[in-house]
Amino acid sequence: MTTVARQITLIPGDGIGPEVTASARAIVDASGARFDWDVQAAGLAAQVAGGPPLGPAVFESIGRTGLALKGPTGTPFGVPYRIEVGAHPMKPETEPRVYPSVAIALRKEFDLYMNLRPIRSFPAVPSRYSDVDLLIFRENSEDLYMGRERMVDENTAEAIKTITRGATERAARFACETMMRLGRRKLAIGHKSNVLKLTDGLFLRVAQAVAEQYPQIETRDRVIDALCMELVLAPERYDCLLLANLYGDIVSDLGAGLIGGLGLAPGANIGERCAIFEAVHGTAPDIAGRDIANPMAMILSATMMLKHVGELEAAARIEQALNSVLERRDRVTADLGGGPGGGTKAMTAAIVEALR
Repeated sequence: MTTVARQITLIPGDGIGPEVTASARAIVDASGARFDWDVQAAGLAAQVAGGPPLGPAVFESIGRTGLALKGPTGTPFGVPYRIEVGAHPMKPETEPRVYPSVAIALRKEFDLYMNLRPIRSFPAVPSRYSDVDLLIFRENSEDLYMGRERMVDENTAEAIKTITRGATERAARFACETMMRLGRRKLAIGHKSNVLKLTDGLFLRVAQAVAEQYPQIETRDRVIDALCMELVLAPERYDCLLLANLYGDIVSDLGAGLIGGLGLAPGANIGERCAIFEAVHGTAPDIAGRDIANPMAMILSATMMLKHVGELEAAARIEQALNSVLERRDRVTADLGGGPGGGTKAMTAAIVEALR
C-alpha cells in the first residue's frame, strides 16, 4: 500500500458517468490505496456549464498526474460535432487540432496508442458462456475510427482509413510483451486483408513480423468477420486478440456480450507517459440519475489502474470484495440479478463494507 497519496485526474463524464465514477472512487479509497483526486469536467456536461467540452485544465491535470480515471463522455450521433484542441502542457507549440469526440481527442493528444480491454467471465454473473477469458489489444491511434471524413458533394461522403507501419509495430510489440509478462501464449490477429489489401494487408504483415520475434507465442490470423462468428460459437478457443482501431471497438462490445453486457467490460488507454482508464460502455442517459447503473465496468477499470501503478494488493482486495458481493446478489444492480435492495449506491456500499 502507498503511504504518500498519488495524484490522479478524475473525469466524471456525462450521463451515468458521475454515478459510476463516484462508485469507483469510493471503492479505491476504501481499498487502502491513497490517491489525491483532481476532478475535471469534460464532455457535454462541461459545455452545459459554459465551458468547452475539453478545456486546457483537463490537459494540464493529466499532463501533470500522468494518470486518469475517466467516465463516459457524450457524443451526439449523426450530427456534426467537432472538438477543437489548442496547446497543452505536452504540446505547447502545436496548432489547434480538431477531433470528433472527447475520448478520441485525449487518446490522440496524449499518444495513448494502446487500448487494452479484458473480457472475462464472472461465475456469479449469468451469461451465455462461463469460460471466457479474452484480452483484446486495440491499436488506438489511427484507422477509420479517427473520424477523418469529408463531404465530396451533397450526396457523397468519404472516410480515410490510415494504417502505418510504426503504429502497428508498437501496438504488436506492446501486445507480445504484455502476453509474455502475463504468461499468455496464443495471439489472433484480426484483419480484412482479403478485401482491404493495402491497409489491412500492411497491418497484418507488420503484426506478423513482430510476432515472429516471440517464438513462445502461437500466432495466427483471422479475417474479422470469421473471427466474430467464431467468438460467438466458441469463445474459449481464443486467448488474445490484436486488432486495428475500428475492429477493436466493435469486437470488444461483442466480447462484452459474451460475458453479460457492457457493464462488465473495463478498459485502459496506455501510452509512454500517460494512461487513462475508462469503462467500455457509454453514457446511457436514459438511466442517468436513477441509481440503477451497473458500476462494475468502472470499478474494474479502476483495478486495472491500480495494477498499472503497482498497487497490486489493493487491486486484489477490490476484486475479491466485488466477487463476494456478486455471489450474494442481494445488493447488486438489476442487470446483475439484484433485487429491490440493489442499485448503484447499494452495490458500492456493499463492496466498501467487504473491504473493511
